[in-house]
Amino acid sequence: MLSTKSPAPRTLSVRVHTGRGLAAELPRLRAYVLAGGPAPLSRDPGWLAVLRAAFGHDVYALEAVDGGKTCGFLPLAFVRSVLFGRFLVSLPYLNTNGVFAETDAARDGLIDRAVKLADELHVRYLELRHEQKADHPALTGALTSKVHMRLDLPSFPGPLWEGLPAKVRNQVRKGEKSGLTVVCGGEALLPEFYSVFSRNMRDLGTPVYSIGLFEAALRQFPDAAELVVVRSGAVPVAAALLLHGPGVTEVPSASSLRRYNPTCANMLLYWKLLERAVERGQAVFDFGRSTLDGPTYRFKRQWGANPAPAVWQYYRPGGAAAGDNDPRPDNPRYQRLIRIWQQLPVSVTRWIGPAIVRGIP
Repeated sequence: MLSTKSPAPRTLSVRVHTGRGLAAELPRLRAYVLAGGPAPLSRDPGWLAVLRAAFGHDVYALEAVDGGKTCGFLPLAFVRSVLFGRFLVSLPYLNTNGVFAETDAARDGLIDRAVKLADELHVRYLELRHEQKADHPALTGALTSKVHMRLDLPSFPGPLWEGLPAKVRNQVRKGEKSGLTVVCGGEALLPEFYSVFSRNMRDLGTPVYSIGLFEAALRQFPDAAELVVVRSGAVPVAAALLLHGPGVTEVPSASSLRRYNPTCANMLLYWKLLERAVERGQAVFDFGRSTLDGPTYRFKRQWGANPAPAVWQYYRPGGAAAGDNDPRPDNPRYQRLIRIWQQLPVSVTRWIGPAIVRGIP
C-alpha cells in the first residue's frame, strides 16, 4: 500500500529504528503492517532480523508517525561488498516490499528519509520493490519488465484441481505414479531442501544463498514458514520454501533436479504447495515474479496464475544512469561467468557462493 489519502499532516515525523533497539520495535511494527487484511509474509518486518542474522546486513525500520500514531513503514537493508559496491534495498531476497503508507505525506516522508539515508551511506542506488508506482521526484528510474504471478484460491482443493488443464493434471498424476513422496516440515528438512536448491542454483549459473538464510527464516516464522520436499525413495529431488502470510501464501524459493524431470517431480511439488495453501484457508497463492511471456511465466500460467504489476523504483545519487555493471543475473556482461559457474562442483559453489550473493541486492 503506497497511499490512500491526503493532505499532509503538519505533525508528521519519521523515526529510524536500527541497531540494538530495533528488535523491541518489530512486534509493534508487525502488528501495524499486517493488520490491514491479506498480505504476503514478505511484508513482515521480521525479515529485517532474518537479513541481519543471515547476511550481516545493517537494517533499518523507517516509521512515519503523526500525532503519536504510526501511519507508514519502510524496511531497508544496507547491502555492500567489495565486488559490487553499496546499495540500500527494500528488501533483498524478497520480491515485494517498499513503502507502506496511509497518506501521501507519510509516503513522501518515508521516501525523503530513505533518500537521505542513501546519501549518507554513499550507495550506488536505493531500490524500492513496489507493486504500484510511488510518485516522488527522487525516484527517477524503474524496472517494470517482470510481473508477479498470483492465483486466487478456492476454499477446498476440488475446484482447484478441476480447473487445471488436463495436461497439468496428467503430469501431477505421473509424479504420483512414479513413486514420489512428499513431506512437509521445518528445520529437520533443511539439509534435503538445500541439497536440491544449491545444485539447481549451480545449474542455473547463480551463486547460492547460504543455508543460514533459510534457517533464520524458519526460526523467525516458526508457524508461517515451512519446507516441502519431494523424494524419490530416500533421495530429495524437488523442494520449496513456503511462506504463509495472512491470507497469502508465497513460494520465494523452489527447485528441482533436472535429471528427475521425466518423473514430473516439479509438477507434483507445485500441486502440493497449492494444496498446503488451500488447507490453511489462504485466499491467494503467489508464485513469485517472472518475465512477461518467459518460460517461468508460462509455467505459472498453466496453473491459472495471472500477472500483477511489479514496479521496482530507484533513486540514484547524483542522477547517475544505470551502468552495465549492475549486479543482475540477466546482465549480458555476466554470461561468461555464468557458464563458468555452471561447470564448478556443487561443493565449491556452496562454499564461495554465499559470500558473493550476500553482496547482490
